[in-house]
Amino acid sequence: MLVVTRKPSQSIVIGDEIEVVVLAVHGEQVRLGIRAPKSVPVHRKEVLEKIKRGGPKSGQDEEASSG
Repeated sequence: MLVVTRKPSQSIVIGDEIEVVVLAVHGEQVRLGIRAPKSVPVHRKEVLEKIKRGGPKSGQDEEASSG
């Protein structure tokens, strides 16, 4: 596992097409922005596990990005 330290508005790049940006840090909560091609599925881990189990996909809209 690669461990990096970033401040708000700093980012890391995965491959050539995925960028993870630290948007804000509030106490123990970190808000991240993810830029990736639409062909790359991006889910929170707990949502992905629910999808794999065949559970309801009610969180699908919550995962969609606006840009």
